[in-house]
Amino acid sequence: MRSLEVFVAVAETGQMRAGAKLLNLSQPAASQHVTALEKAFGTVLLDRSTRPARLTHAGARLHGKAQKILDALSDMETELRHVGQKSLSLLRVGIQASIATTLTPSLVAFAQREFNVEDITLHAGQSGNHERLLRTKQADLAITSNPFLDMDGLERHHVLTERYLLVLPETYDGPTDSLEAIQTRLPLVRFGDTTNAGRQIAQHLRRLRFEPDRVIQADRSSMVTSCVSAGQGFSLLTPTLLIDGLVENMSLQLKELPVSGLSRTLTVVARKEELQNFPKALAEMSRQKLVKRITSHMGGIGANNVEYDLV
Repeated sequence: MRSLEVFVAVAETGQMRAGAKLLNLSQPAASQHVTALEKAFGTVLLDRSTRPARLTHAGARLHGKAQKILDALSDMETELRHVGQKSLSLLRVGIQASIATTLTPSLVAFAQREFNVEDITLHAGQSGNHERLLRTKQADLAITSNPFLDMDGLERHHVLTERYLLVLPETYDGPTDSLEAIQTRLPLVRFGDTTNAGRQIAQHLRRLRFEPDRVIQADRSSMVTSCVSAGQGFSLLTPTLLIDGLVENMSLQLKELPVSGLSRTLTVVARKEELQNFPKALAEMSRQKLVKRITSHMGGIGANNVEYDLV
């Protein structure tokens, strides 16, 4: 089964290295699994003469059948975990790192109270981590900034959409009407390109033809806000990305972003019809909790830059 999981990961990512990374394996280890399958079936599954390697006809046939086998095993596991008087005996959740501290206590209480969940495993991380957890079936659902529209068999429930804000040191008293004017005084502090938020911001700034002279990159919102609070730069962050910093009383100045069109969406993503109505209910609970926290710590500028559907 493990070799089939590795083969499917390699087939879906198109690369041995990427497939191995998806499963937290080394490339040689993934290659050994694929080679073992080829020996077991007596046929070549990957055409290694091309870069990247391509599935042979036999490999393409195995890919479809292996996915059905793995899906059937997952369905069986889910059904057995949910059998009995309890509606959900075990719940595994991937959660966006920036909202993990805010949502975790409420999520745990909600799952136990409303759905009688006995055991809960939480994984905080970026959307890339959530993709791996969902693809490898190590998570039942994720509260994430990427809806994974390229993945089949998922249900998606909107939590909220939030616009980016201009974040400055509390002591900054310079111009705020353009990013170009600000960057003459302060470097840009932003998420690194390894994160979904970092790539989104970089692409948006390129479209605006804004190329900052100096950039500080980090992969956690607390690292970004702490640099800004210390007067080491300015940043572009959404309300939920600011929550942890404001809870810790970091000295920040929030303003409307002088450029429009930059936002991110949080979504509850789960494998379709496996968790009854829990994913939808979780999205509603998460929205209420986040909006309350945003309004409490940011007032109007936070609430005015968050959009959600009450239906």
